[in-house]
Amino acid sequence: MATQPCNSMNISQSVRIEHLEEIPIFTDVPTHALIQLQSQTHLHLYSKEETIALEGDRLLPKLYVLLQGSLRLTRIGTTGKETLLRTISAGEIFAAPALFGDALAPATITAMLDSQVLTIEQEALLDSIRQTPEIAIRILEVYNQRLQQMHSSIHNLISERAIVRLVRFLQYQAAQSGTISGSKGEQLNRKLSHHQIACSIGITYEECVRLFGQLKDVISYHRGGMITVLDWEMLMEIANGTID
Repeated sequence: MATQPCNSMNISQSVRIEHLEEIPIFTDVPTHALIQLQSQTHLHLYSKEETIALEGDRLLPKLYVLLQGSLRLTRIGTTGKETLLRTISAGEIFAAPALFGDALAPATITAMLDSQVLTIEQEALLDSIRQTPEIAIRILEVYNQRLQQMHSSIHNLISERAIVRLVRFLQYQAAQSGTISGSKGEQLNRKLSHHQIACSIGITYEECVRLFGQLKDVISYHRGGMITVLDWEMLMEIANGTID
């Protein structure tokens, strides 16, 4: 039976204008327009590993934005195997079908960390778009970028070798979440387990472990999913297929 996850969330009443200003699609939107949205905006708190929505759940008609934390989107295949579709970082919008589709969650959404999800009622969002059409353009830009990433991922899964898929995935994660410079290299801000990576690029857990061993002079993997890039130049050459 489908659930309505928004009704079970722990809702905070203290939604501030600053919360809306942190969302990229509202960049440069006049303050008076954000004030109008504020009353129709809610902040929902999730604990680590808490489920936000199950695949197939009916979503309430809202815009969903991750304000803080990290989310993962997974699906279960016909064989029962779980596949990681993508991860969501702070500032990203998600659950598009709630606004633009059949209102069914296309994947199971789980909090990877303690997270804050901001939702805006559909009618309030549409009113803001009528006043500031640029918001609609920015939303379209987000989904266009996501569609291009999906096409690229499908192409890579079909045509690229596993080691190339791995390094390109790590390049993408570094660009999305950022890195911290250290004495040995640059550590990704996002922690990724072998299982998460393997599901994301279409290989087995065992092959993922083997590839990290093969790349030990280029990438360092530590327990807990901490990944450090030791040689960006070599990583780029592998990604471009220049070297094996």
